[in-house]
Amino acid sequence: MSRLPFLILYLFGASVVFSQIQSEEITLHNKEIELLGTLSYSKENTPLIIWVHGSGPVDRDGNQPAQNVKANYIKQFRDAINTKDIAFFSFDKRTANKNNHPFLKDTKVPDFALDAQAVINHFKNSKQFSEIILIGHSQGSLVAMLAAKNIDKYISLAGAGETIDKTMIQQISKNNPTLGEAAKQQFDTLRRKGKIEVINPFLISVFAKPMQSFWYSWMLLNPVEEIKKLNIPILIINGDKDLQVRIKDAETLHAANSKSKLVIIKNMNHVLKDIQKEEDNLSSYYSSAFPISEKLIETIGSFIKK
Repeated sequence: MSRLPFLILYLFGASVVFSQIQSEEITLHNKEIELLGTLSYSKENTPLIIWVHGSGPVDRDGNQPAQNVKANYIKQFRDAINTKDIAFFSFDKRTANKNNHPFLKDTKVPDFALDAQAVINHFKNSKQFSEIILIGHSQGSLVAMLAAKNIDKYISLAGAGETIDKTMIQQISKNNPTLGEAAKQQFDTLRRKGKIEVINPFLISVFAKPMQSFWYSWMLLNPVEEIKKLNIPILIINGDKDLQVRIKDAETLHAANSKSKLVIIKNMNHVLKDIQKEEDNLSSYYSSAFPISEKLIETIGSFIKK
């Protein structure tokens, strides 16, 4: 019987902590594009993180149902960062929302930046939070650089340090050097002519004609040149278990801007999970069972509160 009051007190305390996190579903627009998002925060007038997605039709939680990607890493990040009195907003990428499909035909990488700017402008005008921090993950690292106007701080998570053609060639070559050389030839043709008429049959999924203008526009954007333009505090993070982006990329971005701080997180992979066993690395893309890196949350929390 003596334990019962303690149990009641514990449960009451836990419910109070839980109730402190407020969540709002918000719909924003960039012209015809619909941006469906979730805002969560413990209180107003605190720093706000706006998340900018990586490649693919990623939803606000970090999942791609059609590709069976169920890592849930953005949702895990949200829940963890909110406990540090940092607000968080993420939205379904324009390609993850079926209502946007009629307007996606000519989408290029700078269009993702315009989506992010629409979100920034909304929160800038609302004056609800004390400062705005952009986090760009993977492809979003570059997109966030392009969108980094009227913000206070910028964070690159697993961002490439070179143009997309070089990144793709490196990734393909790691598994198949011969195919990597073929990819280099295809990208060289695309750079010279703006299109590829004869597509290598083993690379048809990469260089299909509807994708060529997208790749071409992306190739013109150099992360090193874009990060040089930023005149705000910068944090560059990479994990040493990242299968897609090398530590060298993070070092290259860091070297390009003297305002940046570089942190390499032990055992963190591309979807920001803490990986203790190598066989779990790829598995973590398809399951929410793997925890997000605690060091990541600590590092970002300290950078924002500094």
